[in-house]
Amino acid sequence: MRVTQSMLSGNMMRNLSSSFEKMGKFQDQIATQKKINRPSDDPVVAMKGISYRRNMIETEQFKRNYSEAYNWTENSDATLDKTGSALQRVRELIVQAGNDTYDAAQRKSISEEIDQLKEHLAELGNTKFGDKFLFNGTNTLEKPIDLSQDPVKVSANSESIDLELSKGVYISVNVDPTAVFSSDLFDDLDSLIAGLNDPDTEGKDISGFLNQMDGHISNVTDTRANLGARHNRVELMEIRVGEQEVTATKIMSENEDIDFEKVITDLKVQESVHRAALSIGSRIVQPSLMDFLR
Repeated sequence: MRVTQSMLSGNMMRNLSSSFEKMGKFQDQIATQKKINRPSDDPVVAMKGISYRRNMIETEQFKRNYSEAYNWTENSDATLDKTGSALQRVRELIVQAGNDTYDAAQRKSISEEIDQLKEHLAELGNTKFGDKFLFNGTNTLEKPIDLSQDPVKVSANSESIDLELSKGVYISVNVDPTAVFSSDLFDDLDSLIAGLNDPDTEGKDISGFLNQMDGHISNVTDTRANLGARHNRVELMEIRVGEQEVTATKIMSENEDIDFEKVITDLKVQESVHRAALSIGSRIVQPSLMDFLR
């Protein structure tokens, strides 16, 4: 086959075009610091990148869920702490009023304090963070306790609020309100107040409320212990998810990010090759009339 001048020129132009493309690729990599800038550059890297990025998005959502979980557990625990203190105060007042030396006026004064504590307990049961009630199960937009009704309206919604804190792992972040702010609690307080205001009530009758109050205090203690255990688990899971995020970020970087020094070196080598190709190509191109006129 006869090799013509046009064939040599065509090959030279194709080689120069390929060289330009390689230099352009290296320059794009340096500018973006990414191995690929479009899926067609390397479909395998692109598909892996999609998978890794999906994992990162899931991890970011889990991190937001941890913030929500801490809001629930920490606010709930703080409220239960105040609830326990209020019930302990009621118990102290029961012990005082159970003394037969207390007269009707003194017991009435105690009943008034207990009535205020009942109001306080209702306020604690209606605690909100943001626009959500903590102690109404999944019905977070409705106030669970209403003292204006007779008998006292107390929600019985005990459904758990579960947050996904890891792939397929859900943790309940609220407490069962019926175990703490139950209708029995407010019924017992009303009965206690009525007994204190009844002049015929004896000290032993008042002391009889100690068992009920101890039961309510125990419910608060047990609920806090259960909540604390879940809070500790949330903390441990957050550490693990944080470690997974670091690993996922490293893997994604290894998959997508360039080795800067290597790409700079490759670009310099390609520039040298390109200059050599231009030099050789200039000798291949057919001389023009201007070359003869020099």
